Amino acid sequence: MTAAVVIPLSAAARPEVPAPPPAVLPQPTATTLDEAYTANRANATEAAHMAAAHGYRHRATADRAIAARSRQFLTYDGRGAGRATEILGDLAHADHIAVLVPGSDTSLDTYARFHAAAAALHTELTRTAPPTTHVAVVAWLGYTTPGTVSTTVTTTDRADEAAPDLRAFIRELRGIVGAKAQLSLLCHSYGSVVCGRAAPGLAADDLALIGSPGTGADTAAALHTPARIWAARGSNDWVAGVPHLSATLFGTTVGFGTDPVSPAFGARVFDAEDADHSGYFTPGSTALTNLARIVLGETSEVTRA
Repeated sequence: MTAAVVIPLSAAARPEVPAPPPAVLPQPTATTLDEAYTANRANATEAAHMAAAHGYRHRATADRAIAARSRQFLTYDGRGAGRATEILGDLAHADHIAVLVPGSDTSLDTYARFHAAAAALHTELTRTAPPTTHVAVVAWLGYTTPGTVSTTVTTTDRADEAAPDLRAFIRELRGIVGAKAQLSLLCHSYGSVVCGRAAPGLAADDLALIGSPGTGADTAAALHTPARIWAARGSNDWVAGVPHLSATLFGTTVGFGTDPVSPAFGARVFDAEDADHSGYFTPGSTALTNLARIVLGETSEVTRA
């Protein structure tokens, strides 16, 4: 997952990669997950053939990886930049669930690095969870992310578009796993703007803002959620240099307000040591260790910055 806010130079065009329409599936339940996984693998296989036939070799390779029998996709849409929701672990029986919300320049073409982050978290959770505790990680690419070099990356527009879809997905997820499962949203970079806009009414226990340029809110209280609000930024993360301001220019709000790791925001700030902007899910890192503790509800074990 890459940068969230830079000075825009030009709009980064994305190719309209051809693919079949998404598979038509019933509302997912704990008993229909395998049906969804199978249907989406078949859809990704067809998408790989179409991409290859039209000369999109990189996308065809990405689609073939998604179609592997070991992968579990609750949703998949290979058209254009693409959207997908991947499940790592046994979602139906999970006690603790992490939902990853990515930042800019995340698409099916760059999906491998998003998957790597989710896989690293799942490995850490599996390694550290108590023996009788079941965990799952959800990689939610459920919106069209802004390009790092674009005007959209400096406004909340894409986040405003994505927020209703994220709320709807969390409701759907609650319908699958029930109210007892602990649900944590880990929101990286521009993804933290999405989480901030979706926060009111979001049925989550924790929101962790990592490498965040801001949320569009001035304080954690202004997110209007009962969830615990966490924030972290590594010492090598360039996003520290982004002005944490919000201003209206020609009718458009530019910037995302208060720095989430500042005392003024009021989040629970945790240690990410020397993580760079893409390093919060690096195996063995302090950032990943603390994120796993948040997901597992081990809040007293989270090391503070």
